[in-house]
Amino acid sequence: MQLQDILYGVTIQMLVGVTNREVAALEFDSRKVQPETVFFAIKGTLADGHQYIGQTIAAGASVIVCEDMPEVQSPEVTYIQVENAHVALGIMAANFYGNPSSKLKLVGITGTNGKTTIATLLFKLFTELGYAVGLISTVENQIKETVIPSTHTTPNPVALNLLLKQMVDAGCVYCFMEVSSHAVVQHRIEGLHFAGAVFSNITHDHLDFHKTFDNYIKAKKAFFDGLPKAAFALTNADDKNGMVMLQNTKATKKSYALKQMADFKAKIIENSFSGLNLEIDQLEVYFKLVGSFNAYNLLAVYGTAILLGEDKMQVLTVLSELSGAEGRFDYVANNQKIIGIVDYAHTPDAVQNVLSTIANIRKGTEQVITVIGCGGDRDTSKRPVMAQVACDWSDKVILTSDNPRTEDPNAILRDMEAGVSPSNKRKTLTITDRKEAIKTACHLAKPGDIILVAGKGHEKYQEISGVRYHFDDKEILTEQLNLIS
Repeated sequence: MQLQDILYGVTIQMLVGVTNREVAALEFDSRKVQPETVFFAIKGTLADGHQYIGQTIAAGASVIVCEDMPEVQSPEVTYIQVENAHVALGIMAANFYGNPSSKLKLVGITGTNGKTTIATLLFKLFTELGYAVGLISTVENQIKETVIPSTHTTPNPVALNLLLKQMVDAGCVYCFMEVSSHAVVQHRIEGLHFAGAVFSNITHDHLDFHKTFDNYIKAKKAFFDGLPKAAFALTNADDKNGMVMLQNTKATKKSYALKQMADFKAKIIENSFSGLNLEIDQLEVYFKLVGSFNAYNLLAVYGTAILLGEDKMQVLTVLSELSGAEGRFDYVANNQKIIGIVDYAHTPDAVQNVLSTIANIRKGTEQVITVIGCGGDRDTSKRPVMAQVACDWSDKVILTSDNPRTEDPNAILRDMEAGVSPSNKRKTLTITDRKEAIKTACHLAKPGDIILVAGKGHEKYQEISGVRYHFDDKEILTEQLNLIS
């Protein structure tokens, strides 16, 4: 493809060199540059791509996109100076792959909790409705039946547009994707054409990256601000920041809620471990998913499907048969009637949602035993809050490692212990080894008790000192529960 063809839509501050040259690849990692590559000098959190321009030219880069023009320029290379290399990368990646997002209906889901469940349910629903569908999520990416492992909630612009092109080539009509706040701020979704956007909720998370809660809200809102007039914007009216998302959007504004007035409304009739009984738009429907948070997720999916033109009865019929995403209120039970629940909850609000759901369902005599940790190299301010929430809503709590990454696991646990009040200390244990913590919870449990293992959900690894080891919460919990059957 010619360079001039992929520059469409890019605001260029200075151009040195020719634009009628062939481009074979786009790259922002200097180690992966090959001949005929466009190298994007990105100013990252750990490194500045401008330092590697000379190295990439030696490796064959023929075009350099940069924010600061190098003092010395090679006559064989084209230099393009832009205000923001992240933005240019998004636009050029979309152009390079033929703007695939404009060739299908792309719906983005954003929010602190619920993104994966909403995206996964939409993928399953539209597949069952007979469409060819793509999915981009934290758990996995999917092109119809083909599963592609996921490394980020929202991939980088090159990987993202390649994935969307593969979906178009496979005949996909829809793609449902999670849109993280990081992706918005880092312009990973720049150049994409969205048919709609869904907001789930916003709570305390990612403040290590955004620094303030206000910045976090603005990141989510920026996604809605950028929607075209032809798109729809669907928000959770029960979330106190839900309507903020719609303030400046040009898209058609719609809402869903359990409590407030909204375009799509539901009421919980019954909530048990076997599922939810909801009244949606005057129709009573039974669903396999559990918990009030899933009532919101189901309502978001229902609203999205209706906004995309699907039949109400058909949507509710199919939705009633679907199970949720892996690692989201995923539960097992043994013959002692001890229930084990694995959930990805890794924010104070998500932990409270899961535990309050359990509290609403339990009969009152059972113990709730929670095994919980916090990730390393992430927002430290939520650690004591996570421990406090777990203690307030549980009969026993075992604090343990999550993914310590490069941090000392015991230092993370000390941060969590700071949130345990004197009155809660007697019901709290600290066991650094996560497998031992799960095993201990199972041994403490009596018939009818409920064990929640929170934080890692679908993940099949534990990252310690920067190394990933195989670790599956559900696998270990099932194994330990069966040992005491």
